[in-house]
Amino acid sequence: MSKTRVHLYISGRVQGVFFRARTRDEAKQRGLTGWVKNRYDERVEAVFEGDDEDIQSIINWCRTGPPHAVVTNVSVERETYCGEFSDFTVRV
Repeated sequence: MSKTRVHLYISGRVQGVFFRARTRDEAKQRGLTGWVKNRYDERVEAVFEGDDEDIQSIINWCRTGPPHAVVTNVSVERETYCGEFSDFTVRV
């Protein structure tokens, strides 16, 4: 499988609903690496690296998110895979 890197910006009611923690759990289940964090503009930002199929799966998950989240938009930027992460973390 080929490796992919994506940078996501998720808008809506995505802060204060455990979006980051659940994103970390979902990413780890898929074997993805990278990070997720809250932004000051009330969006959530995330970078994922991994197999193409798993990346598409996490993008699809982010379009809904955890219970109580209301996702209105997911902006996806495809980037060059570089394998810089060893785990998936929540950044503050």
